[in-house]
Amino acid sequence: MTPEVTRRHYLDAMGITAWASRYQLPNALPTEACEWDETPPEKTPPRERLQALLDDAPAPRSEPKAPGVNSSASAPSSVRALLGQAPADKAPTDISVEPVSAASASGESVPVESVGSMPAASAKPLQFSLSCVCIGQRWLSLHPGEITPQAQRLLANIWHAVGIAPDVLSSTTLFKWPLMANTSAEDPLEEAREGLSAFMSGCASRQGWALERVLWWGGQPDDDSTADIISVLNIQQARSDTLELPVWQGVALEHLFKDSAAKRALWPELYALGQQWKTLKDPENDR
Repeated sequence: MTPEVTRRHYLDAMGITAWASRYQLPNALPTEACEWDETPPEKTPPRERLQALLDDAPAPRSEPKAPGVNSSASAPSSVRALLGQAPADKAPTDISVEPVSAASASGESVPVESVGSMPAASAKPLQFSLSCVCIGQRWLSLHPGEITPQAQRLLANIWHAVGIAPDVLSSTTLFKWPLMANTSAEDPLEEAREGLSAFMSGCASRQGWALERVLWWGGQPDDDSTADIISVLNIQQARSDTLELPVWQGVALEHLFKDSAAKRALWPELYALGQQWKTLKDPENDR
């Protein structure tokens, strides 16, 4: 028996559902081939499931009963009688009772919420893309959408002007969400945050990044086109809770092309970033 099959048997014995991927995600290793155990699990009869609930249910608290209301059908002994079982202190008797619910026996209507919570309706996942450029394996530069070659040249010129050599910029990595089309999500925002966090962690692990901060070039002022991305980054007090890194925010590079005044207004912040780059210790020197 292969280790994978043994692992699945252990998980099944512990009551843990094992899932197998139907699609290969980007940058994911292929699933190892093995002898899958496709034997469907045995279904527990309804009577045994109800009996297990009775055994595990805590003793009900005694509450004052309204006069004229017949609540005997909701007592555990009455449910056991419906199952064809006698109380422990009485001799077993042969009874045959049609299965009825406690609510119908008491003549009361049961609200929908008491039967069981309905599964949450699926929603469409958020749709967005991010261009990622790592600077010197320390700073992560994020740009909404797919960055153009012209914007890449402007980014390299900006860092060169503040004293950061352009050759420390990594190649651009594009992150698209959702990873697969025609999917649904129970919590679109939370799933997008988990997906972005896992993607960045994987990139950092594979490429040896030691990220210290995020540089978010977040679009034009008063522009709602990047609202979803900002929600996914979850920026609170100059920090991304999703990526667990401090965040510097600037306008989009496309906006700097069209507005020279925006360049002049942003220059003091960019110069300060260049000074921080020089004063911070390079992780390579600690090795």
